[in-house]
Amino acid sequence: MATFDFHQLDRFYGSSTSIRRPREFTYFSFDDKHELRTLCTDSLSYYHPPVFNAPGTHAPPIDLSAGFDSFVQRDDGIDEHLDALLDTLQAHEEQLLQDVQGGSVKIEDVRTKADIVTWRGMMTKILTAAFDMFNEFEMNATCFQGTISFIEENNAAKAARRTAQNNQKTPRGGAPQEMMQYWGYKFETLSVLPKPWAECTRQEVEARDAQTVNNNAQYCSIVRTGIGAISLIIAGEVDAVLGEKPDSPDDPIPWIELKTAAEQTGHPREAVKFERKLLNYWAQSFLLAVPTIMVGFRTPDGFLTRIQELSTQKIPSQVKQGNRTWDGNVCINLTGAFLEILKRTVIGDGVWRIRRKQGEKRIEVFKVEEVGTGSILKPSFKAHREKLRALEISAALGK
Repeated sequence: MATFDFHQLDRFYGSSTSIRRPREFTYFSFDDKHELRTLCTDSLSYYHPPVFNAPGTHAPPIDLSAGFDSFVQRDDGIDEHLDALLDTLQAHEEQLLQDVQGGSVKIEDVRTKADIVTWRGMMTKILTAAFDMFNEFEMNATCFQGTISFIEENNAAKAARRTAQNNQKTPRGGAPQEMMQYWGYKFETLSVLPKPWAECTRQEVEARDAQTVNNNAQYCSIVRTGIGAISLIIAGEVDAVLGEKPDSPDDPIPWIELKTAAEQTGHPREAVKFERKLLNYWAQSFLLAVPTIMVGFRTPDGFLTRIQELSTQKIPSQVKQGNRTWDGNVCINLTGAFLEILKRTVIGDGVWRIRRKQGEKRIEVFKVEEVGTGSILKPSFKAHREKLRALEISAALGK
C-alpha cells in the first residue's frame, strides 16, 4: 500500500511542473441513444449563444426549467468502464495498421503509448484534490503489458455517493438537484447548433428553446498530454467548438465549455463559493486544452440572466487577485508528484484501488485483486493488444 500525504502544501509551491499541451489524436461520438460511434464526429456541436435581453427586442426571459418534463436523460447508473475509450483506441490503431501495410507507418508506432490512460473526470479529481475538501473518490487501476496503467471510476462507490446525495433534503427555497442539473443541459441545448452557423437554417437557430433536451449524445476528444515525467492519454466530453475544428492537428482547437452558475449578488461569501467552482471549471478545461468557458448565470428559480466568457488560462491569476482560495500551480505540482508514485505502485498483475476520503488530505493506493485486470479492460481490447505486441516482436526479429 502507498499513501500520498498532502497535509503540508508548502512543498508544492515554487517552480511549475512541466506540462505538455494536450493534442487531440482521435475521437468518438455517442448518438441520441447513447450508442458508440468510434472515430466519428456526428455529435460534435457548434457554439452559437442564445439571444436574450437584446436592445429593441421584447422576448421573454429564458426559462431554463422549460421542457423538464420531456427531458431524455442518460442512465448514469450503468458502469461503462473504459469501454468507449478502449474501443476507440483499438479502432484508431487498426486504422494505423492499414497504413503499415502501405508502408507509411512503422509497426512500432501503431500502439498508443502512455503511462496512464483514463477519463478526464478521474484526472480532474486528482488535479483539484489539494483544495477541494468535498472531493472524495475511489478509482480502479490496472497495469497491462508492463507499462500502461488504465484507470476508471469505481462504480460501486459512485452509486453510493449518488444515493446519499439524492437522500439529502432540498434547502428551503432551493430547486431540487435534478432540476439544477437539467438547467445545465438546457443551457447547452440553447447554446449549440448541430452544424456551423452558416449551414443552419433560421428555423434551426431560433427553435432551440423548443428542442427536447437529450444528454445521451456526446462528442468526446481523446488527447495526448503529460504532467512532469508522466505521459497521459485522456478522454473527455467537449461541449462545442467555436467556428470549426482546424484542419491541422497541430493547431489548437477552439473548444467551448458550457457551465451554469447562480447569479452573484455581491456578498463576499458568494465570491468565495464561485472561486471554488472556478477550480473545477479550470481543471476540466485545462486537461483537454479547452481555451474558453461560457458561464450562463441564472436566478434561483432558473431564469438566465447573462453569459460571461472566461479564459481558462487566466482563471488561476483571477483567483490570485481575489480570495486566493486555490493555486493552480500547486494543483499541477501535486498532481505530477502523485502520478509518479502511482506509476511506481501500479505494476505487474492485479487491480489496485485509488481512494481519497472526503476531508482527508491523503490519497491511498492499495491492491484489491492479485491477478488479472478486473473488469477494467475489455477482452476484445486485450486480444487486440496481444496481437499488436506479436506483430511488434515479429517485426523486431525481422520476420
